[in-house]
Order: sequence, then structure tokens, then C-alpha cells
Amino acid sequence: QVQLVESGGGLVQAGGSLRLSCTASGRTFSSYVMGWFRQAPGKEREFVAAISRSGGYTIHDDSVKGRFTISRDNAKNTVYLQMNSLKSEDTAVYYCAAVNSIVVVTSEKGYDYWGQGTQVTVSS
Repeated sequence: QVQLVESGGGLVQAGGSLRLSCTASGRTFSSYVMGWFRQAPGKEREFVAAISRSGGYTIHDDSVKGRFTISRDNAKNTVYLQMNSLKSEDTAVYYCAAVNSIVVVTSEKGYDYWGQGTQVTVSS
């Protein structure tokens, strides 16, 4: 069982930056592929980024490529999402997710564990 707790959300002006953190419980964090998803009001949850167990491979959705960066620190059981050049359309609840997998997963259905979410609001 893995418990995930996100932090770092908030209100920011367009063009600004935020860094989200997600800390996992347990001693096997490095066994999990980690992902970030988001859900805007009235929309379905969508993939944002994912990272391999070692951190050596990352993938980002086209909508955030070049602006967002996923990373992880296995010694701290934490995955990060650095968000730069934020836009109003980035406003959403952001969730981190984990799955015990060798393959990096981009589908929401592929993840087994979810955090409670953290709100990001970008004002224009």
C-alpha cells in the first residue's frame, strides 16, 4: 500500500511558476512509476507527465511540454512537477499517482494509487 500526499498548489498569475511535490509513504518508492494528472472543472482527468522508477526517463503531454518538468528524488520518496510559464488553462486540481511497474504508464487506468489532489489556479 502506498499513500501519496501532494503539496505546493496555490494561486499564481499567468506567466508565473509553481512547484508541486508529492511524497509517498513506504520504503519501496523506487519501485514505482510516478505520474501527474490534472482535472479542470467540468472536464475529465488528463495525463500531464510521468517518470520512470530511476528518473532516467520522463514523458510530458504536448500541452505542457517545454513548460512543465517532472522529476523525482528517491532518497526523499518525493516526485515533483515544476510548472513554469503558467497559463489560465492550466487551472485544475493536480493529482499524483503511482504504479508498481517497469513500464512508464500514461493512462489513468494504469495507476493503482492516487493522492488527494492539490488545487492550482492561474489568474489571467
